[in-house]
Amino acid sequence: MRFAGLREKIPRLNCDILRPIHAVLRRIEVRKVVLLAMFLGFTLSLPAQEQPRPPAQPPAGLFTPLAGEFTPLAPADLASRPAPRLFDGTPDISGPWVGGGSNDDIEREGGLKPGEIPLLPWAKALRDSRKEEDEPYLYCTPMSVPRMNPYPWRFVQSYTAQGPTHIFVVHENGDAGSIRQIFMDGRGHPDDPIPTWWGHSIGKWEDDTLVIDTIGYNDKFWFDSRGTPHTEQLHTIERWTRINWGTLTHDFTLDDPGAFSRPVHFQFVARAVPPGHDLMEFICTENNQYGSAAGIENIYREKGYGLEKPDAK
Repeated sequence: MRFAGLREKIPRLNCDILRPIHAVLRRIEVRKVVLLAMFLGFTLSLPAQEQPRPPAQPPAGLFTPLAGEFTPLAPADLASRPAPRLFDGTPDISGPWVGGGSNDDIEREGGLKPGEIPLLPWAKALRDSRKEEDEPYLYCTPMSVPRMNPYPWRFVQSYTAQGPTHIFVVHENGDAGSIRQIFMDGRGHPDDPIPTWWGHSIGKWEDDTLVIDTIGYNDKFWFDSRGTPHTEQLHTIERWTRINWGTLTHDFTLDDPGAFSRPVHFQFVARAVPPGHDLMEFICTENNQYGSAAGIENIYREKGYGLEKPDAK
């Protein structure tokens, strides 16, 4: 169900949970179906005292901490069907999807063991000093790459008279008014990009895999709620592959010599949302009462995002 486990998420998803009433109404039919299924299952199991079936597990090697937590997933019979394609044979990766990136802890969710992420000493000290409630994402800034949250998102594969020129990434929650654009027209990166929240992204298809190369990030966003930092030297490579109708794998490599001792590889997976469910409109500044209603001061008001980092890296 969309809001399962919400109480545990309150400290982090402050602007997520203060959504308009229609956010609840939109999922009401899902709640009804789930409650009915639970009732019938309980009633039928009474005579035989059967144990409930364990939930379906993702394929080995795939990590899905967010899938299904707040947003319903496509049923197994649909999810296992072949991946669809567009009119020109290109894989249709539009979605909507849920999951596919980090949220609480990029190290754990990306498949690494505790302590395995190779942060430089200053970056590890900064991560350990950060507080979850101070995350810039909670103050209506873009969450950036490779962040995801428990709400749907989609790729928008754009075609013009010149062919497939752009792919856009749209999140129900987390864009903060900005849309990520990926240039698919063969251009390269600028020599000296202006640092931005989403960076400068260029993409290409390698067989059925979308490869996205991004530089030009600012250093203001966190990789996760734990506070894992980076610098403006960050360079990421994303490899997205739709292996069937309901599964989109994401092999993610980051290289940031300013904060990491070596390049790091992570693995995530996104799950398809059922047909009929789509992204809702959500304007973070419209609903963000986290600070004003609770009397909590915005710690970034005077000094700006990211400026809690030490001067020497």
